[in-house]
Amino acid sequence: MSAPLPSALRTRFQRYIEEGLSGRAAALRLKLSPATGARWGRAIRTRGHAEPLPQGRPKGHGKLAPHRAFFEELLAQD
Repeated sequence: MSAPLPSALRTRFQRYIEEGLSGRAAALRLKLSPATGARWGRAIRTRGHAEPLPQGRPKGHGKLAPHRAFFEELLAQD
């Protein structure tokens, strides 16, 4: 998975949306793909911003989470 695009670019995009441009039109001005513009525009309308969501698995919910206490005890013994 690639890194999120810079926040400054997202801020400029949001400013264009607030000025009344569509997501696709704002994306074309910033040389982004129309799909990215539509996705960011939807995020601005629903969440109020286009900042990236956290990536990856939430902490503490892996396969070994039920055995965490056991592993901590093993580490404490060493």
